[in-house]
Amino acid sequence: MWRVFLFVFFFLLVACGPKQRVVFERRIEPPQERREERPGEEKVERVAKIEKRETREVQRGIASWYGGEFHGRSTSSGEVYDMFQLTCAHNSLPLGTMVMVTNLENGRSVELKVNDRGPFVKERIIDVSYAAARILGIWGKGTAFVKVEWAGSPLIEQVQRFNLQVGSFSDEIRARDLAEQLKKNFENVHVATIETQTQKYHRVRIGPFETREAALPLAEKLSQMGFNVLVTNR
Repeated sequence: MWRVFLFVFFFLLVACGPKQRVVFERRIEPPQERREERPGEEKVERVAKIEKRETREVQRGIASWYGGEFHGRSTSSGEVYDMFQLTCAHNSLPLGTMVMVTNLENGRSVELKVNDRGPFVKERIIDVSYAAARILGIWGKGTAFVKVEWAGSPLIEQVQRFNLQVGSFSDEIRARDLAEQLKKNFENVHVATIETQTQKYHRVRIGPFETREAALPLAEKLSQMGFNVLVTNR
């Protein structure tokens, strides 16, 4: 009888041992899985990447302009700064990049080529040329709150052709109305549209002309009529 009792006691002891080890191992598995997943840290990284991409392509901030003091000097790209050309200085965009700059205070916009570095004043995001400042309405005030958008790389053509730009609008209807008005007195009037990440710009133009000199007489006539005319090879 006592042999039967010992056999049953030994069997129960062996059977209980593995069950205790299984319970212990299951208790440590959940903490390991939580440390490996780190769901909170993954979400923070994704948000940061999106914000960095957006601020690189579209910027909003203060613009200023620079003119006579730097006219004729070399820029960071090696080009000579011409205050009467449509160029700008930016601290991070690649040299040669084209940007669309919009004055958010009056709605005026202009397409510029980045050929220099700057501005070097805190909180300013772009320095535009004297010519660009006149078009944007920054010249008298000195600074303005603007939007800067990447507009691609400059077109490389064997033969440059020039156009007279009489207006630039985000409203297509206004651009078409001005074009119809100009067609009554001038030939080769058209609307050229450029699309950025945030919106479309409709530019009313006359041309093309083979040379800048060929476009100047008509530009002078349009200026006398009260239009703010831009001679451009874009």
